[in-house]
Amino acid sequence: MTGSGGSDEGPRWWPVASATDIPPGEVAVVGAEGRSFAVGHTLDGAWGAIDNVCTHDGGVLGEGELDDHCVECPRHGARFDLFSGQVKALPAVYPVNSYPVRVVDGVVEIDLGIPTRELEIGG
Repeated sequence: MTGSGGSDEGPRWWPVASATDIPPGEVAVVGAEGRSFAVGHTLDGAWGAIDNVCTHDGGVLGEGELDDHCVECPRHGARFDLFSGQVKALPAVYPVNSYPVRVVDGVVEIDLGIPTRELEIGG
């Protein structure tokens, strides 16, 4: 197994929640391999996951709100795209990592095998 940098070995699907634990239109904090993620379930049924830290000042994104396909940080309102991790609203200026998500037999899984980048906090 590799560290937080991902691997080149292909997908490593990790179960993180029951699909019924995260209703449509909600985002939740989940953990896997000692890391924290914000997993969202959009109103149109799509699933996505991003790092659970706001790059503005370290806020917990999974405690925020999911609006359409963006997670809003509860601290200062920075917004991140649930599928790309890109910043969609200030005050954050640095993106977060995004992760593929799938649901298999009612279990939400995140792919931890993708390459990730170290987050920049602040700005």
